[in-house]
Order: sequence, then structure tokens, then C-alpha cells
Amino acid sequence: MFPIIPSTLADQALIKKTRQLACQWAFEYAAGSSEPFYLQLTPEHLQLITADQSAGPVFIDFGSGAVDHRRKFGGGKGQTLAKAVGLHKTGSPVILDATAGMGKDAFVFASLGASVILMERSPVSAALLSDALERGQNNPEISDIIKRMRFIFYDATNITENTIRQWPDKPDVIYLDPMFPHRKKTAQVKKEMLIFQKITGSDLDSDQLLATALNIAPKRVVVKRPIKAPYLNQQQPSYTLKMKKHRFDIYITS
Repeated sequence: MFPIIPSTLADQALIKKTRQLACQWAFEYAAGSSEPFYLQLTPEHLQLITADQSAGPVFIDFGSGAVDHRRKFGGGKGQTLAKAVGLHKTGSPVILDATAGMGKDAFVFASLGASVILMERSPVSAALLSDALERGQNNPEISDIIKRMRFIFYDATNITENTIRQWPDKPDVIYLDPMFPHRKKTAQVKKEMLIFQKITGSDLDSDQLLATALNIAPKRVVVKRPIKAPYLNQQQPSYTLKMKKHRFDIYITS
């Protein structure tokens, strides 16, 4: 099991919450850890630690840093990501981000008025996301945005039409950003993504994920890919929007 530890053993409330998280996500509670990666709960947030300190702590904070800067100055509905999911044409679609990861793109969608269902199957990513969403609810600057984000811990390859029928909000668009296997470290690959890939692995079943999404998305499926990566499942999209380092393959289903 993946280890989770409290940042201090002098805070009983922190220890109690760490144990609760261990139970919730099936982690191994410990007072300390010698594993190469582990989760650590601090009074401020839950974070992922690299024991050799090759990278700093990884945590999610929707109210500060690059994510918040993008909210304020990212270009609104005119940015390529927004156009890819159709936000420039429709007011407030329901978007299922089926590979939510660290939730950055999902937060952009929600900040632009969309209702977003975040889905993640990795318990480590899920725990970090849940922690960030809980903290975001208490941040008055972004709390209204966080209210439009709903998290589900689930493997998106198992979604069926019957699954969606049971949801209170039905997605119009399905967004996929599968973990791409990076063959070498480059300046373009952020350390946090390399760390996540080591922990969760690459999404080797992403072809199946596309097939699942195409069967249930009523309007469109959007796939984010590295600019030179092949099409998922060798299936050509309806059209593509390109950026410098990546592209969005759009599959119109309506």
C-alpha cells in the first residue's frame, strides 16, 4: 500500500486526519517512511514527497500559482482549450474530465462557467485532488468555481450509458488527457508529471478509453495529445486544434 504520514507527531488532530485519509484511500498509515515516494499531510495541505528530494513537494492549490494566474489572464473562452470543448459556442456545458490528474484543465473549464465532473482512478491523484477541492471551498475567491466541480473516484474505462443515467448531471462533452509515456527527461516534461508517471504509470489503455468515450458522449470527445503523438486508437478526429507543444483532437459525436 502507498504510505501516508503526518508532517509532525506533535499534533494529534493531524495524526487523526492522516489516519482517516489512510482508511479512506486504502493507504498505509505510518509515523515516517523510507519509501521513494509517499504522501504527507501538513496543516496546510496534502502533498506528495520524493524521498531523494529530486523534486519539491507536489500538491494541488487552485487558488494560487500558475493555476490562479491562468484563471485571471489565460484568455477566457478564446483560448484554445476552451474552443476545443466548445465553450466559445455554448454557455455552460457539462464536461466530464475522465482523466482529471491534477485537475488543472478541469479548473479552467469551471472558471469559464462549465459544470465539470472530475474522474480519476489513481488513489494518489484522487487524494490530492479531493484535498485541493476541499480547501478551495473555503477560499472566497474561487469557492463559486469549486462548486461547479464534482469529483468521482472511478476508472473511466468502466463507464457505461447506464452509469451516466444515474448521475444528476449528464455530460455533454468528454475530455481525455491520458498520461503519455515520456521516453526521456526533457525541459518540456515537468518534474511533477514525471513523478506522477512513476507512481501511476502511463495510460496504456487509452485506446479503450477513447472507444468508451465515443460510445457515450452526446456531443463531442476531446483528446489532448503531445503535438507529434499518434491518434488514439489510430482513429482520425473530426478536426484538430494545434498549439506549440500539444494539440486537441476533437471527435464530433452529435
